[in-house]
Amino acid sequence: TINGYVAKENDDTSFVSKESWESFDELSKKAGNLIIGRRTFEISVQDNTFPYPERFNIVMTHQKVDNKWGDQVIFTDKSPKEILKLLEDKEFETAFIGGGGSINSAFMKEGLVDEIYLDVEPIVFGKGIKLFTDQDFEFSLELLETNKLGDNTIQLHYKIK
Repeated sequence: TINGYVAKENDDTSFVSKESWESFDELSKKAGNLIIGRRTFEISVQDNTFPYPERFNIVMTHQKVDNKWGDQVIFTDKSPKEILKLLEDKEFETAFIGGGGSINSAFMKEGLVDEIYLDVEPIVFGKGIKLFTDQDFEFSLELLETNKLGDNTIQLHYKIK
């Protein structure tokens, strides 16, 4: 949303445009991997979008999850730095963090994010799931490019300074 929410309180993302989902899909496929948290994983399972094809799927969780999806999926309680090392060992050059807010904040807090793609949808609501949970970090950004994804949706591509 224009005020920084990625979902409504009930995890509803129906306001997200088709073009935004297509961009997410394209960018994460290009990276070859996708890092998500337990809550995003559970929503993806309900939506029948998990596991994300053509990607190595990493689910960050402290809960024990039975992996019935094979070797393209791992469930881990490793730290963000350890996850990046795991991806490096598998010869990935880019890590794609797909959320949610806690996962986004964990990588930001450790200074491990170098670029952000932010799709801005034409909606505002007062309660929901934030792009970043409340954590102690601050970074300046440099705008690299803007893209108009749809009639009313824009994508901002930033570099962390």
